Parts: sequence; structure tokens; C-alpha cells
Amino acid sequence: MPISATSPRRDVRWVGLRPNERREQRRVLLVDTAFDLLGTEGAAGTTVRAVCAQAALNPRYFYESFEDIDALLVAVYDHVAAQLAQAISVAPIRAAKSSLDAARRGMEAIVRFIDEDRRRARVLYVEALGNEALARHRLAMDRAAVVSLEEQAIEAAGAWPQGERVSQVGAAMLIGGISGVLRDWIDGRIAVTRDQLVDDLAELSLALGETTEKIARRRARSKK
Repeated sequence: MPISATSPRRDVRWVGLRPNERREQRRVLLVDTAFDLLGTEGAAGTTVRAVCAQAALNPRYFYESFEDIDALLVAVYDHVAAQLAQAISVAPIRAAKSSLDAARRGMEAIVRFIDEDRRRARVLYVEALGNEALARHRLAMDRAAVVSLEEQAIEAAGAWPQGERVSQVGAAMLIGGISGVLRDWIDGRIAVTRDQLVDDLAELSLALGETTEKIARRRARSKK
């Protein structure tokens, strides 16, 4: 029987793949497509219909990977955050000749990552504020980052005054502050060059860490 002009065409993208491979490929396609939409149109323009239309997928394939659009948005956020973590991990920080040099190399990796593709910045620092599911997820991620940064600061300082938590305040200021600065720089509200931004972030973050340690040790001495 001949195929009519209105018959659906077979999607040949998955030919030759096992069922689990097809699902994984479709999931990757959905995340990549949603990243593009979220980074350009925002959360309001990133709907199930819009994602499936741009990915040329039947909506039923959406639900084989994600419960709803919020689950996909969180997956996009995690994907970009993992890419950022990878960019930082491969930065030559261990080859730094000083603490300031190390801070600068780390900040350079962060700023370069978001500047090379501004959609990344919108996903991490803009849309994560306006969407409820993303906001909750980002808050949890930021809290985990604060704990990790605080532990690193205490370890680097050596003997730390017992019960002193100013390091937690400093870590929270650093995580939240850097996010806000990057968001404002991308939006043009902070008018400095990329190199100047990297230098400023490196020096200020290092100064915050040093000041936090000084406060902790001063308080410890005053209690003796």
C-alpha cells in the first residue's frame, strides 16, 4: 500500500540504536534544546511544546525522560553547573605561584566559561532566580557550595578556633556575591573589561578569605 502524502515520516535519527540508547539520545537532545531556549527565551519560553517543537520530537518522548518541564529545567541547570565545575577543575590552579595567582586562575576559568556563551550565565544566574523549581534547586546547590568552601577555608587556615562560624558567613558572602557580580557584568551594569573583572574578583575574594581568618583568630584571642 503506498504511503500517502499525509503519513508521518519515520524518524531516522534513532535507526540502528538499542531502545536504551534511543532514550538516552533523546534525553540529551531535550536537555540541549532546553538549554538553548532557557538561555535565550527564558523559563517562560521554555515549555514542553516549545522544546519538543524545536527538537522535532513527539511530546510522548518528553515524558519518557522527564516528569514535567521543571524537571527538565533542573537538568539543564545541573548540566551547565557540571560544565562550569569541569572548566574550573582543568584550570592550571596548582601551577600558581601565589595565592593571588591561584585565585586569578580560578576566576579566569569562571568568567571565561560564561563569557564564551552568555546562555550559560542566563541559566545559572538569571533564570535560576525567576523560576520556583530552579530557585529551590539553586538554593540547595549554593548551600552545598558554602559548606564545601567553608571546609576548604578551615583546612587551609590550619588550626581553627572551635565553634567559630565566621567562615560560614564569609563563604556565603563569596558564593552569593560572585553570582551577583557575574549577573550584573553580563547585563552590562558593571562596566569593566573581562580582565579587570577577573583581577577584581580574585583580589576581593582573597581579601575576604584573609579577613575572615583574621576575625576568627581575633575573637579566639579575646576569649582567652
